[in-house]
This record gives sequence, C-alpha cells and structure tokens, in this order.
Amino acid sequence: MRSIAMRIPTRRVLEGGGFEVRRPAVMGAEMSPFLLLDEMGPTTWGPGEAIGAPSHPHRGFETVTYLLNGNMEHRDSAGNSGSLGPGDVQWMTAGSGVIHSELPSEEFLRDGGLIHGFQIWVNLPAKHKMMAPRYQDISASQIPIAESEGVRVVVVAGESLGVKAVIDTMIPITYLDISLQDAELIQDISSDLNAMVFVFDGKLEVAGEEVEDGGFVILSAGSKVALSGTGRCLLLAGPALDEPIARYGPFVMNTRKEIERAVADYHAGTLVQNS
Repeated sequence: MRSIAMRIPTRRVLEGGGFEVRRPAVMGAEMSPFLLLDEMGPTTWGPGEAIGAPSHPHRGFETVTYLLNGNMEHRDSAGNSGSLGPGDVQWMTAGSGVIHSELPSEEFLRDGGLIHGFQIWVNLPAKHKMMAPRYQDISASQIPIAESEGVRVVVVAGESLGVKAVIDTMIPITYLDISLQDAELIQDISSDLNAMVFVFDGKLEVAGEEVEDGGFVILSAGSKVALSGTGRCLLLAGPALDEPIARYGPFVMNTRKEIERAVADYHAGTLVQNS
C-alpha cells in the first residue's frame, strides 16, 4: 500500500486573461511527468464577465482540459476548433508547436454562469517533443465511468474497477476523477508510476491520513492506494521522466538551445510551420 510521502499546499493565483485557478504552491520533479495542475474556479461569472486564455503558443508537452461546469471554445492557428461542455475532455498534444486559445463560448459569455474544471500539463519524453500536434476531443458521453456502492470514478485515463479509458496517451497516464460517498476505494496503481492526489471537495482519508479540500499529496512507492470518506479528488499517476527539463513559459524542452529555437520560431511566425 502507498502512503503519503509529501504534502504540498495549494494557492489561488490569476492565470490566462485574469481568471482564478488553484494550484500546488510547488511543482517539482516529484510530480513528474506532470508539469502543472490547475483547478479553474469554481467561479460564477455574470453576463459579459467571463474570461479565458487568449491566443498563446505551446511546444514540447501536452495540455489536458477537463471541464466540470461551463462552456469553452478552442481555436488554433491551423484552423482547428472545438467546444467543451460539462464533463468533456480535450487532450491536446502540442508536440512541435501549436498556437491556440481557450475562451468562453459566445453563449456562456452572453449569459454568464459557473465555470469549474481542470487543466494539467503532461511532459513529453525527448523522442516525442517534436511530434506532429494532435487533438483528442472526448465528450462526456464517451468517457467511461466505473461505479460501485458509494463510489463513482470518471476514468479519463488509465483504469479503475476494471473500466478502461478510451483516450490514447503517449506515456502511461492515470487520470481519475473519484467521488466517494461514505465509501472506500482501493485503487491499483502501477508500481513504476509516480502518483498524487488532489482533494477538491469535502474531506477524504488518503492512505489512512485526512486530506481536506485543497489538499495535494504525493504518494510513496507501492501498487495500491486506499481512499475513503465523503469527498471528491483527482488521482494522477505517470512515469517519472529521467531527462533534463528546460522550461520557459509555454515551452518545455530538454535543453536551453531548444528553448531558444522555440522562442525564435514563435517570433518568426514559424512555430507551427516548423511542426
């Protein structure tokens, strides 16, 4: 059984065009392969108030947007577009280069409402960093759900209670949205993966220790973790990438030279053409 190896406090900061997110105060090698975990909101916007993330570039990693409430629209410089509603997931592999925006839908901007969701960044191994960009837009109706008494698990990636995800990932990733109602779940996690839990509603016992709303914990080595109580959390797991990281804003590569190339490509307008 895994135990809690580290507790990391979370804090609220402004991101994108000025919307509030809650994220771990420190995000280091212990979180590998995850580079970022942001809880967007929950925020209730009035008519005409909602904001998002205007056009910006990425190279070298993946962004995963999972929306619980609200509506967002995605557009990029290659002409791709799509929309996200409650329960939908977009798994975007930026690879060699994408310039995109994530903004409230016209209807949501007009009417306002509750926005709540998550975005994580997943690092790519060096051999995949310059791969062709790709999108996986998965509607809520396509995402499998595992259930037992008092337990509901949205299986975004990986597997839970014998239910497997439909999303294809470049490296082995577990991404589970777990809701417990006075119940217990023993979740299998491959022993070669780093694993972490973020509680975002209620209060849960994670590996026998109480973790309240906003609590983020890194788990020790092992092949299982026990979760119990009444609350909701994300469980993330993936392989530690034992490679150097060079990071500059929206670019995550392995060397400083590769970062300089990404910045030069972006300013020259060739970030996507060089993809």
